[in-house]
Amino acid sequence: MIVFRYLTREILLTMSAVAGVLLLVIMGSRFIRYFSDAAEGEIPVSILGSLMLFHLPGFLELILPLAFFLGILLAYGQLYLNSEITVLVACGTSPMRLLQVSLVPAALVALLVGTCSLWLTPAGALHNEQLLEEQRSRLDFTALAPGRFQDFGDGRTAYTESFDDDRSHMQEVFISERQRRRDGTPESAVTRAASGYQTVDDDTGSRFLVLENGERYSVEPGRHEAERLEFATYAVRLSRAGEGAELGSPEYATTAALLDDDDTRAQAQLQWRLSLPVMVFILTLLAMPLAKVNPRQGRFAKLLPAVFLHVCYLSLLLAALDAIGRGSLPVALGMWPIHVVFLLLGLGLMVRAQRQGMAG
Repeated sequence: MIVFRYLTREILLTMSAVAGVLLLVIMGSRFIRYFSDAAEGEIPVSILGSLMLFHLPGFLELILPLAFFLGILLAYGQLYLNSEITVLVACGTSPMRLLQVSLVPAALVALLVGTCSLWLTPAGALHNEQLLEEQRSRLDFTALAPGRFQDFGDGRTAYTESFDDDRSHMQEVFISERQRRRDGTPESAVTRAASGYQTVDDDTGSRFLVLENGERYSVEPGRHEAERLEFATYAVRLSRAGEGAELGSPEYATTAALLDDDDTRAQAQLQWRLSLPVMVFILTLLAMPLAKVNPRQGRFAKLLPAVFLHVCYLSLLLAALDAIGRGSLPVALGMWPIHVVFLLLGLGLMVRAQRQGMAG
């Protein structure tokens, strides 16, 4: 038990350090992207924390298998350099016994990865997509920064001079739009109003921006004349009811729903979610013989080949995910041949290590 606790602690500590660094890099990159969108007025700053929190399971399900793989490589590599493996072998510890010890923390990591991939990640992805879709569908003009021209997509640029205290009404509103007439000819429309506010039609569910006391100019490229419309009240439709992203995608579906869905995309997503915890055990089998180094090589000698092996494994799974979804790869075959190939590779390396001797 002393050896078991020692080896487990070394593996998990190393894995935690690697996972922390990788998570910091990936989350930092995603946060910068969201912060840039917030600075441009596309999303409000208030939802950044929620977006990052619900992205965390999706990051962990990919980071933890790699971190655990590298944790075994680095932890056992250090044990080889310190000749501790030599002592363990001299005391009768076999490679299979070390593998059994390593499979215990592997089961814990696989359980955590499975929880993320089968439950937390799809729930978090659905939450974030609903949150972002709400912002896109609303084209929330209350996210405007007063005194700045901001692009809201679909060829629409808006400006407001100021808001009232509760940010429900805008003062001195300017909107520029690129659109097409019914006959297909393009035109540019510029609308200026003294004030404006957003509202939702209870009957249709469509969202409108209601402008008050202003003018609207329509200009067609190539013409030397424009149309001018003065209005007391003018409503600009921002979104129709039911418009938005496809939230019924298998990516956002629960695992229970995927089990009952015979669609190829749903089955591909299900196999992907199951593959991530399975990959943890196969990577453990691969890492044990790859961790074997001698003092002249150093503990990082096989790190690059091991990372390349992991990248190949993950890339093949992603390629299979796409192929199954498109129907070019049978669902019954799916991703399992990839797991079998890497499992056989790991078993072959373990047999080779057993013959050569762990300390040899």
